[in-house]
Amino acid sequence: MSGRIFTGDELTRDLTVECDVCVIGSGAGGAWTAHELVKQGKTVVMLEEGGYHTRREFDMTEPRAFQNLYQELGNRAADDQSITILQGRSVGGGTTVNWCSSFRTPERILKVWRERHGIDTLSAATLTPHWEAVEQRLRIATWPQEMMNANNKVLWEGLGALGYERGLIRRNVNNCLNLGYCGLGCPVDAKQSMLVTVIPDAVEQGLTVYANTSARVLDWDGRRVTAVRAEVIDDATRKPTGVKVVVKPKLTVVSGGAINSPGLLMRSQLLSEGRVGEKTWFHPVLMMMGLFEHEVNAFHGAPQSVYSHHFIERGPGKMGYFLEVPPVQPMLASTVLTGTGPETLELMAKLKHLNVMLAIHVDGLLPDEEGGTVRLRDGAHSRYAIKYGFTPAHWEAFRSSCKEMAKLQFAAGAKQVRSLHLSPVTLDSAAEVDKLDDAKWEAMQVRVATAHQMGGCRMGKDPATSVVDPHLKYHSLDNLFVVDGSVFPTSLGVNPQETIFGIARWAATHIGQAV
Repeated sequence: MSGRIFTGDELTRDLTVECDVCVIGSGAGGAWTAHELVKQGKTVVMLEEGGYHTRREFDMTEPRAFQNLYQELGNRAADDQSITILQGRSVGGGTTVNWCSSFRTPERILKVWRERHGIDTLSAATLTPHWEAVEQRLRIATWPQEMMNANNKVLWEGLGALGYERGLIRRNVNNCLNLGYCGLGCPVDAKQSMLVTVIPDAVEQGLTVYANTSARVLDWDGRRVTAVRAEVIDDATRKPTGVKVVVKPKLTVVSGGAINSPGLLMRSQLLSEGRVGEKTWFHPVLMMMGLFEHEVNAFHGAPQSVYSHHFIERGPGKMGYFLEVPPVQPMLASTVLTGTGPETLELMAKLKHLNVMLAIHVDGLLPDEEGGTVRLRDGAHSRYAIKYGFTPAHWEAFRSSCKEMAKLQFAAGAKQVRSLHLSPVTLDSAAEVDKLDDAKWEAMQVRVATAHQMGGCRMGKDPATSVVDPHLKYHSLDNLFVVDGSVFPTSLGVNPQETIFGIARWAATHIGQAV
């Protein structure tokens, strides 16, 4: 029997629904979990706080996309504004707006999880069948080098010139037109996001999705969740309409991501003695901007097709990082650039000639690293108090990565390179990279961003140090599971979507058995 996707404007009166499983969140974790459960014959209800937006609305304009598809209109940030947080908010979650980069979980990360956190359930051998199934359904394949855009070519050529390790990224696309606007929603459904693949598949098999429906509290008694209480959200104003939805499931799966999942648990007084919302990892991103004589047009073509893990392991006590490039659409560029007035106008006028590189830093692996915290904010509906503590290891790695990015940009032919400090450092040759040592390496003095949020409901064998067990079950409840990036004990050192896909598909087997 076919299911259906309901939008908020269709939900005009209070509703109570009973089902086998309630899945909260429709991103990488929630979608694959729901998909596998309906295949098992379970009745599944999915709640998604964001709206149901499709290619008919994806007009490749930033104002519309950020309003409809991102948390807090793309303005989510740490409390002190030291980190900009990009996170999806619609049916499909982050997969609707990410840049398609797909990596399996590195073996070294699985080893850390096994040896430090007692997670003996996850190995490459265990996950490989799930990765293979995911890769087949989502058409994950290496992007051809001959289709590499000029922005990625800067990174590729710089890495080659300096003899650094480099590779081509695998992407979840089918008949991609190489437009470059993946972050604004794919206008031709070439991106194989959850919105156009796994969720429609599951709906055909009976999944019911309530979009614009925000899960507010889990009712629980003893060791069982008894109900999920949600409220309908107006898609335009993002405010509650007053309509309530109550789901009474046999089992609940929380898949809201590394900020919203801890938030829901905290609103439900499921705190794990304060561990919920702690040790949140951000893959902090630093950027360098290169100016070229030729046109780079970094707003056009597949956003990410090249990576380097040359600096992923830098020795004891040092934070590793990996390198990629972002798309550089006008609004995103103008918000990331530091400076004001004529200086910013001048740079924006040169947008066609700008390359931007990313260094994505691998947090959570060093001893005594605390990462970030997510807490409830008094009086706020879907905004949270978010803090992240930078350490000397962060600043050392940030300085190192910015120097290396500058070297790569010059090696690829840049005539000038600029840091994204509040007081930018401008370099005219690779010989000047040491000028970056004199920059201010402290919070709010250099632009830091994150598009990969992990942790906050970390898994582990010991209930005294973790939130969920190695099978993703909440330690003190029998019918509550968390399936998303929030369960990662550390960050990954790769873009996280395929790790979440694989773990969700794996977890669905024993979740189904627990119903």
